[in-house]
Amino acid sequence: MPYTVNEIAAALRGEVAGDGSTVLTGFAPAAVSRPGDLTFAENEEYLAQAEASQASAVLVGLGVVSASKVLIRVRHPRLAFARVLPWFFPEPAHPAGVHATAVVARSARVDGTAHIGPHCVIGEGVEIGARVVLEGGNHIGAECRLGADTHLFPNVVLYARTCVGDRVRIHAGSVVGSDGFGYVFDGGAHHKVPQVGNVVVHDDVEIGANVTIDRGALGSTIIGKGTKIDNLVMVAHNVVVGEHCILISQVGIAGSTSLGNYVTLAGQVGLAGHLAIGDQATVAAKSGVMHNIPKGEKWFGIPAQPDRQAKRQIIALHQLPELIRRVRDLEQRLQEREAPRTPPA
Repeated sequence: MPYTVNEIAAALRGEVAGDGSTVLTGFAPAAVSRPGDLTFAENEEYLAQAEASQASAVLVGLGVVSASKVLIRVRHPRLAFARVLPWFFPEPAHPAGVHATAVVARSARVDGTAHIGPHCVIGEGVEIGARVVLEGGNHIGAECRLGADTHLFPNVVLYARTCVGDRVRIHAGSVVGSDGFGYVFDGGAHHKVPQVGNVVVHDDVEIGANVTIDRGALGSTIIGKGTKIDNLVMVAHNVVVGEHCILISQVGIAGSTSLGNYVTLAGQVGLAGHLAIGDQATVAAKSGVMHNIPKGEKWFGIPAQPDRQAKRQIIALHQLPELIRRVRDLEQRLQEREAPRTPPA
């Protein structure tokens, strides 16, 4: 659907520089844009690329000027980008109804506005809210709860008694509520500890593809409101993740660890079990965390440490070859000084 520059600027509470009647029919990166496209530039490098492109208009920050392009100036260009993109790339519509190949237990309650796709299995006592979308191949275990406007992509599995809030998105292949990894060693064998808890996912959470979230051994594994989980993340039993956290790809969190609100774990971070990570803490990529992290601190390394301490150690390691050379030189000079001298004839 086409929009004018003026229409988009009004919706974004932005200002127009240039011809506001310009019609926009798409959104594209500058390098591949065509006439009629809107593009995006949040810094000078991107703006130069946009000005050299065929795009008809550019979404920019306040105060930006251009001699060649129509501009839509906004306070927060990246946020505006996220808001306007669905105008040009709307998600596919999923009509209400239950596909003929779906298997729905008699005691399940499915809202009439929900979309239940092909080959879905919905267990006993399940409750599915308004406008929920199960795209296909989803298995929803007994007594699960799915809130309004939640969207499960293909082949997502929810084990029994998983509770999912409103507006949650879970991407393909993810498993929520599988057994926690709990065993007791006795008599030369590992004996399974029954995992009888569940998982609670609060409102506005997004879970990427092939994520695994284990249910609690007792009680719940909890994912807090607004948290975003990248692909290939592992959350173990009885973990509590606070609100609005960011867990980036290949993060692994061991059992019973607790994260505060607004915590960021970068890619491949590993957290040991039974830790407490404070609000607004940040852990850099590939770090191994073995200790509690206080509120607001930044840690990295293996084992992870406060960033200033870790940086000092890295600097020291970089200086180590030169230090070794100097020590060897001093040792050689000392040996020469202490060597016995031949008496004169």
